[in-house]
Amino acid sequence: MHGPWNPDWSCVMGGYRGRGRWHGSDPSAGMWSEWWRSPPPRAERGVVRWLVLDAIVAQPRHGYEIIQAIGEKSGGAYRPSPGAVYPILQMLEELGHARTVSRGERKIYEITEEGRAELAAHADEVREFYEGQADATWEHHAEDVAHLMKRVGSVVRLFKRAMHRGALRPSTMRKARGILDDALGKLEELLSPEDL
Repeated sequence: MHGPWNPDWSCVMGGYRGRGRWHGSDPSAGMWSEWWRSPPPRAERGVVRWLVLDAIVAQPRHGYEIIQAIGEKSGGAYRPSPGAVYPILQMLEELGHARTVSRGERKIYEITEEGRAELAAHADEVREFYEGQADATWEHHAEDVAHLMKRVGSVVRLFKRAMHRGALRPSTMRKARGILDDALGKLEELLSPEDL
């Protein structure tokens, strides 16, 4: 999902004059977090269930402690909402993967043997999720994003040069549009998965 559009194409062309912070050696790298205001990272729906099981495998926890444990393990990059966690806990109970026990006046959740087997079957997904969150902030990816956007700028410059040369004939534009449509389709599939 895109945030505010910056109509100043000099950003894409490499001459950033905005107010974003610079990161690394590339002066345009820091602007991208300003350019797109992204929501915090989210987990795919199926993965959250395994993250919850992972949070209660070491010790029984109540809902808030589960949310806190996932947040801490992800380095603060992902913290599921109560609206996501509590229905999952109910589902895990129904599946026999977790059960409730009492801790004083609170209801806490502990993993069952079936839950341990389910978690073991999806240990790779849990590990990959947490490894992916370790460097999920813009600061870690700013230079990569800047290099990617410079390629977008190269496409714009290519069309601009072709227009100045009079090389954009109708047949050429139709072929170029086909190439771009194909590339955009692949990018949409890559960047807009169903669960995001």
